[in-house]
Amino acid sequence: MAPQEETKVPGRVDISPEVIQLISGLAATEVEGVAGLKGGVVGDLNQWLGRKNLRQGVKVELGDKIEIDVAIIVHYGEQVVEVGQLVQSQVKERVEEMTGLPIDRIVVRIAGLKFPQTEETQESTPVQRVR
Repeated sequence: MAPQEETKVPGRVDISPEVIQLISGLAATEVEGVAGLKGGVVGDLNQWLGRKNLRQGVKVELGDKIEIDVAIIVHYGEQVVEVGQLVQSQVKERVEEMTGLPIDRIVVRIAGLKFPQTEETQESTPVQRVR
């Protein structure tokens, strides 16, 4: 059996920062203890409405080095440093695995805590009883 010849394809494959943002956001939200991503007023409004935008709270800088900044919200009661470190390793692993690009730096900002809701705060409108 003859060895296969390598075929060279002219051109290159570019990966947009938005793709890296999506991979990073999904990887971060898969970590136990992460309640969501923090993305400013519009992102918070979307999250309140039940819409998920996995790019919110993730910044990607492409250049000589690839740097990713992820802002997360952690569930109250979790070890925030431990959750942050898990997010760093999960994001690095996923992005490198899916893109083949080496990630130089990942900064995780703990941007907030999510507190458990009580029954009072879960009800959006008071219940009226009809007799």
